[in-house]
Amino acid sequence: MTSRISTGLWALLAAFSLFIGAGSLRYLLPQIPAIPPDVAKNLMRHPWLVLHAGLASVALILGPIQFVPKLRAARPRLHRALGRVYVFACLAAGGAGLLLAWGTSAGPVAQLGFGTLAIAWIVCTAQALRLAMARRIVEHRRWMIRSFAMTFAAVTLRLYLPIAPILGYPFVEGYRIVSWMAWVPNLIVAELYLRRAGFRKPTTARA
Repeated sequence: MTSRISTGLWALLAAFSLFIGAGSLRYLLPQIPAIPPDVAKNLMRHPWLVLHAGLASVALILGPIQFVPKLRAARPRLHRALGRVYVFACLAAGGAGLLLAWGTSAGPVAQLGFGTLAIAWIVCTAQALRLAMARRIVEHRRWMIRSFAMTFAAVTLRLYLPIAPILGYPFVEGYRIVSWMAWVPNLIVAELYLRRAGFRKPTTARA
């Protein structure tokens, strides 16, 4: 039963990631799509919005694939290759996201929220890469889960954004709240998940 629940949750996560990620790949096309008015006010949108949205979508699509145990076991080289692409996409998109956070017109609350997200995303991904290179695989997987929790903010952000206008509040007020809600709950869920027995920290070097 637990295995079925985990598979179902992974499938739901993968479906959301593919849907949002595939839609955001349009930013990598030669003809840049129309930018929403509130996003267009960002002082750093050129060229950082295209870089951030395009590469974040790549990371979002690849992330769920990397958590498939059978793929890791049967195709380790493919797993590593996709992992390198994922890491590059996260680090580059995170850097661009930090610049976009600085340029937002939604005020200091949104600046701090999105800026902290960008830094946390970069740190978690870089730590996961460092541990993979050191062959500390158990710890590497822990930090990759944290990294993808940050990546998945692209999905939760889009789920939360319509709530404020539906409730009759100005978009910018909801945007400030979402700058934190898009990723803090994700990280909390990831940490609760990591407390499961299968993801406890190794107590010895051999473990």
